[in-house]
Amino acid sequence: MFCVLGNRARAAIIRSQRITRLTPDVIAELVAEIGPLWRERHRRKLAVRPRRRAVGAGAKHKLVFVDRLLATRVHLRHSATHDVLASWFGVDRSTITRAISEVRPLLADRGCTIRPGQRLRTLAEVIDYLGSDGRTGIIDGTEVRVRRPAAGRKDREKFISGKNKQNAVKSMVVTDADGRLLFCSPAEPASCADITHARKLGLVKLLAEGPAVEILADAGYQGLSAQTGDRMVTPPHRKFKKNRPEWYDEMHELQRKAHSSRRIRVEHGIGHLKNWRSLARHHGRREHMSDIIQAIAGLLSHQQAATTGGSTRM
Repeated sequence: MFCVLGNRARAAIIRSQRITRLTPDVIAELVAEIGPLWRERHRRKLAVRPRRRAVGAGAKHKLVFVDRLLATRVHLRHSATHDVLASWFGVDRSTITRAISEVRPLLADRGCTIRPGQRLRTLAEVIDYLGSDGRTGIIDGTEVRVRRPAAGRKDREKFISGKNKQNAVKSMVVTDADGRLLFCSPAEPASCADITHARKLGLVKLLAEGPAVEILADAGYQGLSAQTGDRMVTPPHRKFKKNRPEWYDEMHELQRKAHSSRRIRVEHGIGHLKNWRSLARHHGRREHMSDIIQAIAGLLSHQQAATTGGSTRM
């Protein structure tokens, strides 16, 4: 295939973790894993339509797969525009747009890597994994700002966050007690409350009927503890509203701080996600947010699993 990006330039990009945020070994694993999937999907797409020539005839791709993967990685990491990437890789803007739209769903479908060769793709798999090893899970919701829907649309108000008073989408993040990413849910309009989002994802049923696990959550999930057999642990309620004993406020504050210190790791995991510019604020189409969030979570967890001891320092 014709190669636009020079070998030296490509090698420099792959070696620079400041650009890709991944080690060369992880990039090589991604190319070996996703490359055949992309080629097979492209071959099937060509085979289903009427043709005058055999599949594979005609002009070749100017952008080879490794460059398509790198372009998608740079776009997710730095939120570089398609025009900038097109100039960088020496192709037309439409080629970059098509490459990202083809590679991004493949990255999103990979799930979160917990160790080499083992991934979690659904919330049910996460609960089973936590229950089998007796691990503690931590959940929290995170919001990503998006563009406001156009005037006149009937669903224009559903993206407004009640918490931050801005247009956003929401995702539920699950980590273990060490802050390693286990799951990121598809995006939901930010007007949906955290507790409602958890119910929509089936978390209550999975905890009530699944293995015995402990899930730490913040006050946004209060009320689920009774529905899950006390498997969802939330901050303690304030029992006294009037005539509180002198010792109660201090004890209540200590209990809340103890709970907060246990679940702080999920905030660290969300912080690693938000280091990717595409999740700091999204200026593109809102319907791509689910793929973007899950693709970044999969890449980040893969790098975490590849580092010694699964360190979360990214």
